[in-house]
Amino acid sequence: MTASALLAVAGLALACATIVGCLGLLVLRLLSRSSLVLQLVVVAAATVTSLVSGMAAAASLMYLSSDDLIVFYWIAAVTGLVSVSMAAVLGRSLARDNRYLRAAAASIGRGEPVASPDRHTSHEFAALAGELAATGERLAALRAREDRVEGSRRELVAWISHDLRTPLAGIRAMAEALEDGMVEDPDRYYAQIRGQVDRLTGMVDDLFALSRIHAGTLQLALEPVSLYDLISDTVADLAPVAAAKSLDLRFEGEQGLTVLADPRELARVVGNLVMNAMQQSAPGSPIVVSALEHADGRAVISVQDTAGGIPEHDLGRVFEAGWRASSPRTPPDQHGQPGRTGGAGLGLAIVQGIVQAHRGEVVVYNRDGGCRFDVFLPAHPA
Repeated sequence: MTASALLAVAGLALACATIVGCLGLLVLRLLSRSSLVLQLVVVAAATVTSLVSGMAAAASLMYLSSDDLIVFYWIAAVTGLVSVSMAAVLGRSLARDNRYLRAAAASIGRGEPVASPDRHTSHEFAALAGELAATGERLAALRAREDRVEGSRRELVAWISHDLRTPLAGIRAMAEALEDGMVEDPDRYYAQIRGQVDRLTGMVDDLFALSRIHAGTLQLALEPVSLYDLISDTVADLAPVAAAKSLDLRFEGEQGLTVLADPRELARVVGNLVMNAMQQSAPGSPIVVSALEHADGRAVISVQDTAGGIPEHDLGRVFEAGWRASSPRTPPDQHGQPGRTGGAGLGLAIVQGIVQAHRGEVVVYNRDGGCRFDVFLPAHPA
């Protein structure tokens, strides 16, 4: 066959394929809202029709016998039927994957777990299904965390309301007694009123500090701080409180450890941890505060008590605002019943916020019949 004849055949085949392709695109446009199976069948049928029309046109120019044309058409029909059938099977598989993806998206929207299908049409669909399942798990974890945080906020409002009402009622009662002249020792009442006001001031300060931490507006005045001096001073300040509760408060620290920190805020961290331990400990219990150098070079401040530890299911909630220790961590009252911890449940949340602002880490775990808090801070050369 000459070159001119080949070019003529190629041009004829191109013309037939172009006409059939345009008709196929028009049909697909009309079926844009139809099922994926029907669209794939149209694509397969257009492909076979384009091939058959081109070959038929070329064969007619070659003046083949009618028997040869009949054989050719039968072969083309069988081939086209197989191609369309394969396209229909593939379309059904893709439609099944599409239904699964729609159901998975709806499950994620409802907050339900995403079920994993037995098989997928392709690796891409399998990867997409796996990512949807992982997204559903992450969203479920975030919803659970959000529910816990919302519950903690409600508990915080309830505790704050209770803790504010009690001292305010006491102040009001003592003020009325003083006003009516029913008090034999006014100085004692004045001292009690001042103590209640100090308690309210501390709660307001905690709320303000927590709001600054959550808003990201906590300003730190960083300077080199000797942990030995800072912790020993803080423990000395709290020693009278520990003595009043018959607690054995001790400090075991290494000298020479220096960190770059805000001394006022870091002292607040140590004070909150020690006060938390004292609130949970029974009379006569030891509380050990230590400052050591960790194996990775960081400085670590530890506060260890022997108050029975924290239930494992509560360890993840220790640093939530408004969380309070359950009864195993609460010393019994004078009647032998589980007591109630003081404060508004903000101290440990403030500790975590201040430590994170110093680019440190605070962890809690049960150890030696009690609870231990470790504060890790980047060490600073002396």
